[in-house]
Amino acid sequence: MTSPPPPGRLPLLLAVPYALYALSLFLVVALLALLVILPLGSLQARRSVVRAAARLALALVGVRLRLLHPARLPAGPCVVVANHASYLDGVVLKAALPARFGFVIKREMNGVPLAGLLLRRIGAEFVDRGKGHKGTRDARRVLKTASTGASLAFFPEGTFESGPGLMRFHAGAFVTAVRCRYPVVPLVIRGTRRALPPIHPWPRPGVVEIEVLQAITAQESDADRAAMHLRRRARQAMLERLGEPDLSPEEAR
Repeated sequence: MTSPPPPGRLPLLLAVPYALYALSLFLVVALLALLVILPLGSLQARRSVVRAAARLALALVGVRLRLLHPARLPAGPCVVVANHASYLDGVVLKAALPARFGFVIKREMNGVPLAGLLLRRIGAEFVDRGKGHKGTRDARRVLKTASTGASLAFFPEGTFESGPGLMRFHAGAFVTAVRCRYPVVPLVIRGTRRALPPIHPWPRPGVVEIEVLQAITAQESDADRAAMHLRRRARQAMLERLGEPDLSPEEAR
């Protein structure tokens, strides 16, 4: 397992100005990207603009992005799953993945004024994490989108904790992969927890790595068993490369 160098420790007198600069810059870049994509008719063009904006914003705030083994991403449709450790993860994943990828995001983000509109314009799928009617309806909509040949990226943990560790995975990404007969590609994100810690809004410059792991395909004929097997295999592969505690060890069984 590789480990990106820790971000530089800023003196207290610089930490607050840097945080204000970084947060303001992300806001300005997001606003400019939104203004550009609002009139664009092509979804692919809108996604390409936002991808470029994400890469620009990260570079300007001193977050260096390393993408390891990008050739492991299939050329055709697939389902990507990544660990979740920070509010920065979505920006990093958008910057790193090809523009063809859509994102599956918790429904709460749809209500954030600027972010919700921007995410809707790039075709994000908002899902309810519960098991009720809304969750079932959202799962069907995601499956319909994937069945058209779309590649989707999920954070299967659904959220993140203040401390390190891989939490329980929701099944949606893996059910989608099985139903559409797509490979699952696990990704390991390292460095975002240090660059933007969950416990406080003080970002820091540094290096973020995204490692693309080997694609996994379903082997069982039964759809439910195949999805659960994919979930276990993807999670185990991520744990081996992430180097953080397993916060839901019962999933290994």
